[in-house]
Amino acid sequence: MPEEDDGIWFRESFSDYIIFENKMEKVYFTGHSKFQKIDIVKLKNWGKTLYLDSKIQSSQIDERVYHESLVHPSLLLHPNPENVLIIGGGEGATLREVLKYKQVKSATMVDIDGELVDMCKRYMPEWSSGAFEDKRTELIIDDAKKFIENSDKRFDIIISDLTEPLDDGPSKYLFTVEYYQKLYDLLKPEGVIVLQSGPAFTGLLGFMGSVNQTLKQVFDEVIPYQSFVLSFSMMWGFNLGFKGLSHKEESLKIGERIKERDIELEFLSSDYIKGMMLLPKAILKELNKGKISTDKNPFVWDF
Repeated sequence: MPEEDDGIWFRESFSDYIIFENKMEKVYFTGHSKFQKIDIVKLKNWGKTLYLDSKIQSSQIDERVYHESLVHPSLLLHPNPENVLIIGGGEGATLREVLKYKQVKSATMVDIDGELVDMCKRYMPEWSSGAFEDKRTELIIDDAKKFIENSDKRFDIIISDLTEPLDDGPSKYLFTVEYYQKLYDLLKPEGVIVLQSGPAFTGLLGFMGSVNQTLKQVFDEVIPYQSFVLSFSMMWGFNLGFKGLSHKEESLKIGERIKERDIELEFLSSDYIKGMMLLPKAILKELNKGKISTDKNPFVWDF
């Protein structure tokens, strides 16, 4: 966090060639958990903001844009989402959006970093908005891979809100064919998985492309989509994987389901959800070149 003549700025090295800087107004917390560096600060433009390992994760100005984009397409494309598994999502906002659905009977959230969850509860309670106290919530502090391998519960929806697969990060082996096969097996006969997949911008599609092509090795149908997240300064990518469901058939019911399920959305609409899945030709072409990630040769985001 270099000091400048006109204040203190938070510097984020997005890559070897791209650096973002944001002027800070306040520091709520800075420190290290067992797994990662945590900074919770207030930025001049974005408001309260969470950084993990000095990379932006969530900002007050648009966290609902990101979390609505991550959560609602999957739940609205499912005929009856009763049991949901969230992998990661320490802030609790993914959980908050899932619990908007009265159909949801249980929401299991598994995050490896209990210290992060505690810091988010303390300094960012508006993200979870009481979701951790909801009687449908089961919070498990554990390694997601270990949980997946040992769980005997089956889910309608699995939401992966993990940090990117960095070489020294905790998520590298949570984006492989072998891991996705375990997730596929955890889904009920009709199920949907969604994963945040990094930048959706030509030239920066290594992560999104790898997720897309690796999912295709396991799931019956895979649909990539994107949404612009202002605090990320770019289009952000997601991938849906379907088991025993047809995206084309289910997408016709999105508008009807928003009304029937009485879901309040601040950002999304039925038309916008469908529009997010219409990607430019150049991006689709680049996604098809994504590396298939395996336990023996995992994809590492290095750009």
